[in-house]
Amino acid sequence: MRFPPYAPAGTALAAVLAAGALATLPGCSDDSPDPAPEQPRTAVDICTDLVAYWVKEALTGSKWAGLDWEQKGLSNEQLKIHDEVLIGARAKGRQGGREAALAFADEETRRRCASANGATGSSENWKPPP
Repeated sequence: MRFPPYAPAGTALAAVLAAGALATLPGCSDDSPDPAPEQPRTAVDICTDLVAYWVKEALTGSKWAGLDWEQKGLSNEQLKIHDEVLIGARAKGRQGGREAALAFADEETRRRCASANGATGSSENWKPPP
C-alpha cells in the first residue's frame, strides 16, 4: 500500500491535535499551582553544609579529605570550626561508632556555625575589591 506524499504531515497534525485535546482534560496537564518558593539559604546554612561535609569526608577517609582549606572553600573561621568539630567527632566515634560521629558532626557544626553567624569573616589572604 502506498501513502500519498501528504500522509506524514496529516499523521503529525492528527497527533498534535490529539495531544492538545488531551492536555485540556483534568489531570492531563501541569495545572498544579506553582510550588512555594524556596527560602533563601542563610550564611549559617551554607557554613553548616560546607563544614559538616568536609568533617564527614575526613571521618569516612575520603581521598578528598586531604585538600587544604582553600581548596575546600573554607574561610579561616570555618576551618577552625572544622578542626574542632572533627576532633570532637572522632572522640564520639571512638565511644559510639561511626553513626554517632556523623550525627555529632551535623549537630555540632550547626551549633558552631550559628554561634559564629555563618563564620563568614574574611580569610587572612582575602582582600576587598579596590
